[in-house]
Amino acid sequence: MIRFNLNSKPVEIDVDPNMPLLWVLRDILGMTGTKFGCGMAQCGACTVHLDGQPIRSCVMPLSAIADKDVNTIEGLSASAEHPVQQAWLEHNVPQCGYCQSGQIMSAVALLNEHPDPDDETIDSYMQGNICRCGTYPRIKAAIKTAAKNKQSAFDYSLGKEVGGQA
Repeated sequence: MIRFNLNSKPVEIDVDPNMPLLWVLRDILGMTGTKFGCGMAQCGACTVHLDGQPIRSCVMPLSAIADKDVNTIEGLSASAEHPVQQAWLEHNVPQCGYCQSGQIMSAVALLNEHPDPDDETIDSYMQGNICRCGTYPRIKAAIKTAAKNKQSAFDYSLGKEVGGQA
């Protein structure tokens, strides 16, 4: 039995501890927002947060997440209210949309680490997320908008205000 928190809720799973987290999320728990892309941690479609850090869930064995916090795209907001999701909508980022949950999860982690990123920081941080449709200019613009609109007391990983300020 492996226990962890998924989107701030306790989960207990009894499956092969070597099963990749991606398959647990999608096939066992029905959380289909996280996508399968390459299966080799190269494309970023399966990006989720583990204890606040972006990881590729397609290669992360379930045993490695025991007693940790996992956040998925579903955990950002119930109806796309998260500031990064709002910026994505404002800039009409998705084309086919397949990579976008991974792109958004990486952007959230980027903004937590670098609240006001320059172009070089964005390019460097997001390089592990591939968009076959080539929406990179819109992704960068959305990240800049989210950073500009961000309040200093906003925790992007939680998708909410912290410390009573915003």
